[in-house]
Amino acid sequence: MDPLLTDEPSLNEIKQLEQALTKLKVNYWLHHDLFSLPWWILLVTYILPWLIWWRLVDKDRIAVILFYGMFMSFLVSLMDEIGTVFNLWSYPTQLIRILPRLYPVDFSFLPVVHMLIFQYFKRWKPFLIGNAIMGAVFAFIGEPLFVWMDIYELDHWEYYYSFPIYIAKALFVKWLVETIMAQAGKRAGGKAT
Repeated sequence: MDPLLTDEPSLNEIKQLEQALTKLKVNYWLHHDLFSLPWWILLVTYILPWLIWWRLVDKDRIAVILFYGMFMSFLVSLMDEIGTVFNLWSYPTQLIRILPRLYPVDFSFLPVVHMLIFQYFKRWKPFLIGNAIMGAVFAFIGEPLFVWMDIYELDHWEYYYSFPIYIAKALFVKWLVETIMAQAGKRAGGKAT
């Protein structure tokens, strides 16, 4: 049996293992990820959505839209971290292996798409429909495509698990942002947009 599973590890042992893991990750990144086709796709996935977003974003509502995007990025990256820690999925290729799991998707692609849906579908019913369509596209086309490109790997996960999560997180963040904005509007004596 592995001594780490039976003994109570010290903080120093944990630090040593983390340092060794970081060295392994950097070595893997240099010899497997860096400049591979999936790596280039991730680079484009990180940069291009923000360029598109900047051209399309409603500049009059940019603060609220970014507020929504910030919460979405936080929630997506938290869920991604939980999923990878519990071996539900993994990422054979990463843009930078020592940073959070799939940050081109967590901090660029998904939040940008969610922000644009939030911008264009202000009422709840169209927002729900827009996110259901987006969730279906991401869960049943995007995720399999990322698996095929060796960017994403399902370990103990199924595509159809992702579909309701795409919708639920969007609804939760919209509710949260609108609640916060309404409270801010009440305190300011006006109506929040």
